[in-house]
Amino acid sequence: MAQDFIDVQKYLAGMSYPATKEQLVEHAKEKGAPKDVLDELTRLPDGEYDGPNRVSSAVAHT
Repeated sequence: MAQDFIDVQKYLAGMSYPATKEQLVEHAKEKGAPKDVLDELTRLPDGEYDGPNRVSSAVAHT
């Protein structure tokens, strides 16, 4: 699970927050994220994320 956080955050580097789930997915795609990272982001609940810690917390609960 810890590797999931690291992988997701790697592809969200430079992301401007707050951001919606759709914005997170799009940013990761633009950064060349692999399918497993995009799948993690796609499984996040809809809503707005106020920073990387919130995203990591949501990944942990999906």
